[in-house]
This record gives sequence, C-alpha cells and structure tokens, in this order.
Amino acid sequence: MAIEIRLDMMLAKRKMPLTELSNRIGISMTNLSLLKTGKVKGIRFSTLEAICRELDCQPGDILEYIPDYV
Repeated sequence: MAIEIRLDMMLAKRKMPLTELSNRIGISMTNLSLLKTGKVKGIRFSTLEAICRELDCQPGDILEYIPDYV
C-alpha cells in the first residue's frame, strides 16, 4: 500500500499508550490496533480529527505517502 500509517511513532513521541488514546477518543482498542498496524483500508475524517486532537499533531504526522516504485 502506498499510504503508511505512523500512529505508533506519534504515540511514542507523546508517550501515550494505545489504551489511553482509545479511552480519550472513544474508539475500540481493536480498531485502533488495526489502524496502527496498517490493516485497514480507510479511516474516517472524524477519527483522524480525534486522533490529531488528542496527540496534538497534523494528519501528515500520522499518514505518509510512499510511492510503490521506491
């Protein structure tokens, strides 16, 4: 996939466990874990907004485009 999810890096930078983020934004641990490992096909803007709000970051800090040809 050409979009890499770097949620784990932002969580580490903010020293926040996944369980705390889950509780703060009201998304299940299972869904956040799937997102963190890149096993999802999409993300709702409302979810992305909530993650960015709680981690005090921009969407580009979590999502990165990596061309397939690299």
